[in-house]
Formats: sequence, C-alpha cells, structure tokens
Amino acid sequence: MTPNMDYVPLITLPIEWEWTIMKLGQILGISVLLLISLAFLLLFDRKVWAAVQLRKGPNVVGPFGLLQSFADFFKFVFKEIVIPAGANKTVFILAPLITFVLAFTGWAAVPFANGVVIADLNVGILYLFAISSLGVYGIIMGGWASNSKYPFLGGLRSAAQMVSYEVSIGFIIITVLLLVGSLNLTTIVDAQRDGIWMWHGFRIFNFAEFPANILVGVVMFAMLVMFFISALAETNRPPFDLPEAESELVAGYQVEYSSTPYLLFMIGEYLNIVLMCAMVNLLFLGGWHAPWGPVDNPWLGFLIFYVKIWIQFFLFAMVKAIVPRYRYDQLMRIGWKIFLPTSLAAVVAMGAYVTFLAPTATAVAGAQ
Repeated sequence: MTPNMDYVPLITLPIEWEWTIMKLGQILGISVLLLISLAFLLLFDRKVWAAVQLRKGPNVVGPFGLLQSFADFFKFVFKEIVIPAGANKTVFILAPLITFVLAFTGWAAVPFANGVVIADLNVGILYLFAISSLGVYGIIMGGWASNSKYPFLGGLRSAAQMVSYEVSIGFIIITVLLLVGSLNLTTIVDAQRDGIWMWHGFRIFNFAEFPANILVGVVMFAMLVMFFISALAETNRPPFDLPEAESELVAGYQVEYSSTPYLLFMIGEYLNIVLMCAMVNLLFLGGWHAPWGPVDNPWLGFLIFYVKIWIQFFLFAMVKAIVPRYRYDQLMRIGWKIFLPTSLAAVVAMGAYVTFLAPTATAVAGAQ
C-alpha cells in the first residue's frame, strides 16, 4: 500500500495570473458569443426586411439560409484587398481597425446578468459614452484617407450626425442617473428589479404610486422613445443612414473599401447597433430582470437579457423596413431643435423631482 500523501498540484500560478487567465477567458467567450450572434442577427435583419417586402430573403446557403452570413464572411475574407493609389495607406488600414476594436471594447462594461460582467466599473456609463464617442474617428479617418470627395463628404456627414445626437443621448442618460443616483450599470439595473412597472421606461403605468409618479413616468417614457430614435441616428441606421445615402454619396465613407477592411467596418457598425440595443435594455427596460420581478440566477438573467436584445433589434429592423429615409436637414433639425431642448427640459424636471419630491432617492441609491 502506498502511504498517504497530500495532493501537490503540478503547476501553481500566482493569484494575479489566475485573475488574468479568468478575465481573458471571459473576454474570449463574450467575443465569440457576440460574433456568432452577429451572424444570425444580420440574417434576421435581412429576413425581416424581406418579409415586409413579401420576399423570402436569404434561403439557399444552409437550411433556411442559416449559413448565409458565414458564407458572406468567407467571401469578404478571401477577396483581394484593394487600396486606391492616391490613398494614405496607413490611415486607410487603421480606420476600420479602430472602428472594429472600439466596437468590441465598449462591451467590457456591459453587465449581461447578475455578476456576469468583465469590468463592473463604478463609472460604467461614462466609459460606454466615451467609447461610443471615439467611434466617430474611425469613420472620419476612413473618409479622409480614401482621397476621394465622396467618402470624404460621407465621413463629414457621419461625424456631424453622430456628434449631434451624442449630445441628446448624453442628456437622456443624465435623467436616468438623476433618478438612480449612480453611474454603475449594475446599480441602474437593480433599481428596476421590482417588475415591469418599476422599469424606467414603463413607470408611467405604475398606478400604485399614482399620481406621485406621473412626472417621472411621463419624462422617462419620453426619454425611452428619444433614446431609441437617437440610437438609430448614432449608429447611422435607417431612416437616418444619410452618410451612406446611395443616391447622393455612393455608399458614403466606406465606398473605396473592399474585402476584409470593409468587413471590419460592417462588424463594427452592427456591434454598435447591438450595443445600443443593450443600452436601451439596461437604462429603461430592466436589464436582465424579468417583467414579473427580480432575477438573481445568472443563467436565467443572461437568457432574459439576450431575448430583450433580440426584441430591440427586431424594432431596429422594422424601422429600417417601413420608415422612409429623412433628408439631412430634417435629421439635423430633429436633433438640435427638438431632441436637445426636450432632453434639457427633462434633465431640469428630473432634477426638480429628485431635489424636492424625492429628497431621499439619491441618498438611498448612494448607500446601496
């Protein structure tokens, strides 16, 4: 018989290494999940658009066309990369890389469920706002580096559009921060844990607190609608895809791109769209919490959050299919003359509510 011996691991890693390996595993897992989800969301987008137009959409590659996005991916990867002779080659290649990397970086602070987040930052909302604001640089660089007037005009229009609606989005987010009293995304979600009538976007229907909640309900429902519309403009999504208006600019800032660089632009654009869907859920629709109450199980919470993202993306797809494209002057008028003053008034209203009608709200949230 062999004597009793304590188990000795073959490899002993420092705590810092274990933490690093764990975080790298989380990053890899979320990145793969996002890319696979993106493939099917893109197919879903095309299917919805086709259904509205009484067409079938992609239905040849794979059963029901499920492999169409993967076929498109390989087509882009294996095509030749063409760089215009007069382009600034370094900036031309860097632009799609910046867009791609920033689109992934924003997801680091997004909580998918209770405790399921790569970086649970106390200033998570500011981090996301900063990353989304930097995304405009990739578009400007791509339009300028092409050394062509059409991509350059498309890049300028995209920059003006994104900057305009970032201002409104910033004020809309401030109304949520005033109501919750925290910049942490997990805290913002947990403030909505007590069912659908406590979700920020649906508090107008919370008749149990009527009429005390009427101001909060009306303001936050308006902010939900404005945030959704601003997200369409921020991501250059129809009917606000003016930087890519084919009839005017021949596809906009990425017209000179082909193969993998073009694919990186498209992945970055769709990742930003899905990120905006996630932001709508986190700020206004209860995050991973169910309509009937709180959900503390990470797996169930993740499933609920994932389903909500698909629902939001369906709304994005329906708007693309049924709403006519706006003129550029109409787009800017909505942003500066309607959304900006309305969001400013909402900030004042929520500030008055927190200060005079609910003086303990900020203190309670801070204690949590």
